[in-house]
Amino acid sequence: MAKKTHNSRYLLIDGNALVHRGFHAIPSLSTKSGEPTNAVYGFTMILLKAIKDLKPTHIACSFDLKGPTFRHQEYAEYKAHRVSAPDELYEQFDRVKEVVRALNIPIYEIEGFEADDVLGTMAKQICEHNKNECDVMIATGDLDTLQLVNKCVKVYTLRKGLTDTTIYDEAAVEERYGLTPPQMIDYKALRGDPSDNIKGVKGIGEKTAGDLIKEFGSLSELYKAIKSGKDLGDKIKPRPLKLLIEGEEDARMSYMLSTIITEVPIEVNIPPYEFTSSHLDGIMSIFQELEFRSLLDKLPKNYIPQKEVVEQKTPTSSGAIGKQDYQLIESISKLGPVLKKLAKQKEFVIDSETDQLNPIDAKVIGISLCWEEGEAYYVTADVISESKELQAILADPKIGKIGQNIKYDIQTLANSDWKLSPAIFDTMLASYLLDAGTRQHSLTNLAFNRFGYQMQPIEDLIGKGKGQISMRDVPVEKVSWYAAEDADITFRLKELLARDLKEEGLLKIFEEIEVPLVPVLARMERWGIKVDASLLEKLSKQAASELTDLESEIYKQAGEKFNINSPKQLQEILYEKLELTAGKKNKTGRSTAAGELEKLRDDHPIVDLILKYRELSKLQSTYLEALPKLVNARTNRIHTNYNQTIAATGRLSSIDPNLQNIPVKGDGLGSQIRQAFVAEDGFNLVALDYSQIELRIVAHLAKDKNMSDVFLNNGDIHTRTASAVFEVSEDKVTPDMRRDAKVINFGILYGLSSFGLSARISEVSQGSAKDFIDKYFEAYPEVYAFLEKTKMQVRENAFVTNELGRVRKFPEIKSSQYFIRQAAERAAVNFPIQSMNADIIKKAMIEIHELILGHDDEIRMLLQVHDELVFEIKQGEEKKWIKKLKPIMENSIKLSVPIIVEAKSGPNWGEM
Repeated sequence: MAKKTHNSRYLLIDGNALVHRGFHAIPSLSTKSGEPTNAVYGFTMILLKAIKDLKPTHIACSFDLKGPTFRHQEYAEYKAHRVSAPDELYEQFDRVKEVVRALNIPIYEIEGFEADDVLGTMAKQICEHNKNECDVMIATGDLDTLQLVNKCVKVYTLRKGLTDTTIYDEAAVEERYGLTPPQMIDYKALRGDPSDNIKGVKGIGEKTAGDLIKEFGSLSELYKAIKSGKDLGDKIKPRPLKLLIEGEEDARMSYMLSTIITEVPIEVNIPPYEFTSSHLDGIMSIFQELEFRSLLDKLPKNYIPQKEVVEQKTPTSSGAIGKQDYQLIESISKLGPVLKKLAKQKEFVIDSETDQLNPIDAKVIGISLCWEEGEAYYVTADVISESKELQAILADPKIGKIGQNIKYDIQTLANSDWKLSPAIFDTMLASYLLDAGTRQHSLTNLAFNRFGYQMQPIEDLIGKGKGQISMRDVPVEKVSWYAAEDADITFRLKELLARDLKEEGLLKIFEEIEVPLVPVLARMERWGIKVDASLLEKLSKQAASELTDLESEIYKQAGEKFNINSPKQLQEILYEKLELTAGKKNKTGRSTAAGELEKLRDDHPIVDLILKYRELSKLQSTYLEALPKLVNARTNRIHTNYNQTIAATGRLSSIDPNLQNIPVKGDGLGSQIRQAFVAEDGFNLVALDYSQIELRIVAHLAKDKNMSDVFLNNGDIHTRTASAVFEVSEDKVTPDMRRDAKVINFGILYGLSSFGLSARISEVSQGSAKDFIDKYFEAYPEVYAFLEKTKMQVRENAFVTNELGRVRKFPEIKSSQYFIRQAAERAAVNFPIQSMNADIIKKAMIEIHELILGHDDEIRMLLQVHDELVFEIKQGEEKKWIKKLKPIMENSIKLSVPIIVEAKSGPNWGEM
């Protein structure tokens, strides 16, 4: 037993419970090699949070061992009905134990007993040894251990998810259940526990069980009263009494099974907890294998002796990567020798440090340069300004530039009129192409996953939250090390990633599409688009007025005022006061989600009002109020930020604002938001949009004759599909039929089931929807064969490629959980189509960029949204440029069917 101290806090970990909780909280997570890690990640996350929250002086962990326990010997059906957990859960237990041991936490296990019994015994021994003058915290994912709570023992558990925790002491147990902790055994003996196949008394539910134990104090006293012969009519109703008498044997057995044993034959000797630098390499090695870089910052730093931290050369960089010879260049005289070497290089790494993150306004305070492993230089902005020779090298087309998110460096250097060209390699883009299904492409993630090296966090320099400062205010010596480390790591990564791209056949798409696209996007971002702030203000006032009117009408229909945005209050109004047909049940009651309310739209006028209120409220907060704040004060334009490494399909995404979500034409205020995106004076906006591009790609990939014929003969694919599924001639197809056929055409590409299709087509049963799908595949048999072949490929290989070689990996296809495999199959089927679509428009953008360079006075490429490119073209020159742009877009990648681009123009994005 550990030395007795009155300030001791023992943290006892219920390993199995937390592993199961982590597994189910994070449905799918795996390493690049396909090793499932969701349970390990979830468990580790909870464990590290518990250490941080509780600051224990001693820690121990317990797991169930395989094989029967004494409970199985007493009752063979114990846990017999429990559904076997997926294989990928069981295979993670060894990894979990590796993590526990690497964190220097002892594990206690004993055959014949469950982890709860071991924890109960440990808690009892610790409390007795310390004469109850200590804290014992049991960290668990379930509430079976509440029976152990006393003045010395508490339970630390999760309410929901992996971060919402609570602590149960005696008062908390009684407040929630109205019972003392020991009475939880009696309560469970009556109520039972289906998850463990503990019967309880048949017919006795939670409320009756709780009431009986409150009344009689314990199971023993309850049956003593029943057998006393006294009239219990005022305390137990006839039916429960009959059930209790018939179920006494089950109740007694259930009591035994529910009782946690505190006399397990085990000697508890938990040493004081320490986590020092000597343990760091072990856990970092495991985290590197598991790709858990995001958990590094959560390691228990409080247990690393301060002197060890101070002695490190770079306090928060850790792991061995060899030489780190970094030099600060803050004078022209020091720069001279560096320039001589730099001018001889065929390529080098560059990384810029700035005073803010917004690339349009950020000012460079220095750049780091690297062309040899372990050597890097940080050059301050003053020196760059003074050195025309360095500026010339940065712009020299014969010397390649390498970066991590080099688009940002192009942008920020341009703010000082320094040109950076050509970009030949981006480590972030390379990492993305190699594993598009993850988002672990940051430099810190790559350094850790590739080298086991933890880079210095930027927070060490600028802080975080309200106390955060600008990089400009950080001592230059600190900035120098940080920046040079970035360049050095980027250089080391370049060779590794280039090798992997070549081995996986991705070098061509990297060099011909992704990297050439970088300067294109940088230029589009710098142009931005003009916004009519006065129109947005007008629309915002209109929305505010309409919201006020809707509120009043909703209150009138409800008969009282309430918080419309509160799900709980809305539940009470709709389902209790107005007694509407109850929606789908969730954890907090009856659902008030839009999908559920749609089903009730015709049941009461208030439902339609609430849905309109929500839609208008979202427009107000997301666009009408947010867009004016994004207008750049210097340019009076909005400059979105395009990202190449988010969507696994290769599609571009954008933020600030997210252009993909700007409302399209429709009724009400939503349709007017696009009108606020306007052309510069003397220009018009011109949009060129791919027509039905995904269906044309399907016809090409599937080599489906029937579908291809429609496009080759300039037919209407939706009318043709409507004719097939509704079994009418094309001239008999109604607008409603065509609209439903459009849903079917695109739904099939996304793996829409008959259930999903019936939900999207009004007044169509699931059976009819299945008939539609069958007829669709009869009409386009090669499409069916293509989709099935793709599913087979992903099942066999766990990856899918598109026609150009772009790859997406699907390790989750090996899951034993059906719904995860199904989701993987749907995504895999869609990938070759969507990724081909993305590559077609990217190739077109690259060619257009080359075409319009030097013609800023006539044309600027501004936006890429879905299948559309938006340009700003000088008034009177629209036809000339459309004539040049369309052939590029229609022929950037050749298909076996024609690609059609439609053009439209107008003074704003909404009126074209």
